[in-house]
Amino acid sequence: MGKRKTADSYVAILKKLRGAGLEESPPINRSLTNSDETEPLNVRINKVLGIINQNKRPAGNMLFFIMYDIESNKVRYNIVKYLERKGCTRIQKSIFLADAPTDVYNSIRTDLAEVQAMYDNHDSIIICPISPDLIRSMRIIGQNIDIDLIMKNKNTLFF
Repeated sequence: MGKRKTADSYVAILKKLRGAGLEESPPINRSLTNSDETEPLNVRINKVLGIINQNKRPAGNMLFFIMYDIESNKVRYNIVKYLERKGCTRIQKSIFLADAPTDVYNSIRTDLAEVQAMYDNHDSIIICPISPDLIRSMRIIGQNIDIDLIMKNKNTLFF
């Protein structure tokens, strides 16, 4: 029988990378551009609206943004993959929205704090809880998408 491989935690994997010289490593052999690409704006908006317009959001869930400015391609790539595995929705290149239970929020916060402390950097990661009412007042600047119309907030008067 072969050895059964156990799944390492995200932080354990990054500690291994750090031990291998995270800040001095050459670029990895695959392209990292996929982690920096985003879906079209209308797809991202529909995902956000799907999250905030749920009729029955679980009572213990929190809405929160994760925003980051990370220099290292390796670290940024791994954080993107980690957040996607945790069920977060990418809404900009460096901004994710999550609707998750409090324990997942705490896990993300703890894991990202450990990653941040792991190596010498000038990076920043912001985790910002937000209420459903505040996120409904979100406005998009720079694209021709009427968020009020999509959310059915506008009233139409007929004469």
